[in-house]
Amino acid sequence: MQLYFPSPYIYLSLSSSLYLLPASLLCLFFSSSMAENSSLFLTYLIALFIMSRLISTVGYRLRDDHEAIRLASTDYGHIHSENPAAVLYPSSIHDISSLIKFANNVSVPFGVAAKGQGHSTRGQAMARNGVVVEMSSLRNQHGSSGIEVVSTTSKDDVTVYYADVGGEQLWVDVLHATLEHGLSPVTWTDYLYLTVGGTLSNAGIGGQTFRFGPQISNVYEMDVVTGEGDFVTCSPNNNAELFYGVLGGLGQFGVISRARIALEPAPTRVKWVRMLYSDFSAFSRDQERLISINGRQQSNALDYIEGSLLINQGPPNNWRASSFFPQSSHKKIISRVNKHGIIYCLEVVKYYDHQTESTVDKEVQNLLNGLNYLPGFKFENDASYVEFLNRVRSGELKLQSEGQWDVPHPWLNLFIPKSRIADFDQGVFRDIVLKRNITTGPVLVYPMNRSKWNEKMSAVVPEEDVFYTIGFLHATGFDEWKAFDEQNKEILEFCVKAGIDVKQYLPDHKTQQGWMKHFGSKWKTFEKRKALFDPKRILSPGQRIFQIQA
Repeated sequence: MQLYFPSPYIYLSLSSSLYLLPASLLCLFFSSSMAENSSLFLTYLIALFIMSRLISTVGYRLRDDHEAIRLASTDYGHIHSENPAAVLYPSSIHDISSLIKFANNVSVPFGVAAKGQGHSTRGQAMARNGVVVEMSSLRNQHGSSGIEVVSTTSKDDVTVYYADVGGEQLWVDVLHATLEHGLSPVTWTDYLYLTVGGTLSNAGIGGQTFRFGPQISNVYEMDVVTGEGDFVTCSPNNNAELFYGVLGGLGQFGVISRARIALEPAPTRVKWVRMLYSDFSAFSRDQERLISINGRQQSNALDYIEGSLLINQGPPNNWRASSFFPQSSHKKIISRVNKHGIIYCLEVVKYYDHQTESTVDKEVQNLLNGLNYLPGFKFENDASYVEFLNRVRSGELKLQSEGQWDVPHPWLNLFIPKSRIADFDQGVFRDIVLKRNITTGPVLVYPMNRSKWNEKMSAVVPEEDVFYTIGFLHATGFDEWKAFDEQNKEILEFCVKAGIDVKQYLPDHKTQQGWMKHFGSKWKTFEKRKALFDPKRILSPGQRIFQIQA
C-alpha cells in the first residue's frame, strides 16, 4: 500500500489498483492526533480505500472543487457558513443511499445534508466537513419530469387526485404540471421556488393553511432514504412512524425522494382584497372571525388569509406584491402610517372559475360584511390563479437585477398563541420594532387553526386552538445584519419574560436544551425516532440538534 500526495488529490495504491481521492476528503476520516497512532492510521487508510469504492460508484458526481464547496457553504441567509468536505451531485436515489450507507460504515461517521434551494437562513442545510447532497441534480434525470399526476377511485367510489413528486422538484413546477390536468395542490408557501422535500421537512405554511392545513397535512405517501441508507415507502398505514417523523422533521430521519401530494380541481382566477386597520384588536378579531369559516369543502369560505404590517420605512408596496396598491392611494396610506406608526393590512383571496364567476363578488361581499377596517381603505384586485400564487417572483427578479437578493436575511419566524397576541403587539410591534426603527422587510402576522395540523407529525405549534404566525422577513446589508439579529434576540427575550409560549418556525437553537424546550412533550418521540431511523445521527447536522455518534 502506498500514498501519494500531489495536492489537491491523494492517490491511494492498493494491490494493483490506483484510486484518486480529493484531498479534502481526508477530514472525513482522521485528525492529526489519530494519525499519530499507527494502527489507527492504517485503519483510516483502509477507510480511504473504501471511500474510493464509493467514488467509483458515483463517478465524478462527488466534487470538492472551489465552486462546489462555495455554493454548498452558503444559503439564503448569508449569515452562517460551513464548508463541507465534498458535494454529491446525484443522478439517482441510489447515489444518495450509497453515500449514507458509506457514512454509517466508516469508523468515524460523517454528516450528510440534503440541500434543495438553500433557502434556509441559519446554515440548516450545511454539513461541516461532511457531504452536502445537491438535490437539484436529480431534476430531469433520464428524461423524466419528476412529477406524475394521477386520478383514481377510492373504495367509496370517490375520485381522488394526487401527484407523485420528486423531493427535489420545485413547487412552481408542480403548479404548472398539475394545472395541465386542471388540478392543483391546495396549500402553498408564499414563495414557490422551493423544493417539495425542503418545505415538507419544515411544514410549508401560507395563507391557505387556516383552511387546508400546512403542506405536510396534504401528503398521502412518501419514499424516504433513511439515516441508514434504506429506501422506505411510508404512509399513515405503512411505516407510519417514519412517515409522521419525516413530515416537519427538519431532515433528521431521512431524505424525501418522493411525495404523494393531494390535488383538487384548480380555479382559474382570484378575487384579491386588502383592507387596512389602525387598531390591532379589530384587525385580529376580524382575522379570527374569517378563519373560523374553514371547512375544506365549504363553498362560502375564503381560500387565503394573511396579514402584515405597514411601517414608516418606504412605500406601501414591497417585494412580496410590488404593485397591489394603486399609486394614487400611496399618499393617503403613508399619511395613516405616519399618524399611527403602524397600519395593519388584512389580505384575503377567494378563488373562482367560469362556473362561479357570476357569484364570486357577492360571496366575497358577504364574507367581508361587518369587518372593521378603516373606511375608504379597502383595495381590490382581480388576477389569474398563477399570477396570484407566483406573486413574489416579480419582486425577486427586481431585487436580483439590483443586486439586493443575495444579501443577509436575518429572519425570525414565530408561532404565538392567540391568547397572547395582543401582548405581543404591544410589547414587540408597538415597542421594540418602533423604538429600534430599523425594520424594512415584510412583517407578517396572521392566524391559523391548530385542528388543521396533525399532532403525530414532528412539527411543533402552540397548544391553543388558534395561534398566529409572525414573520420578520428582514433583508439587510452585509454590515447591518447584526443589528437585526439583536432585535430578534430582544423579541425572543421579551417573550420569555412575558411568559409567552412562543415556538419558532424554521427554528434555530444553539443547544440541545433549547431543542428540548422547543419540542416540549414531543421531544422523547423525536429522540426515539432519531435512534430508530438515524442511529449514528449523521443526517442534517446543520440543524445542530444531535451530535454525530461514532
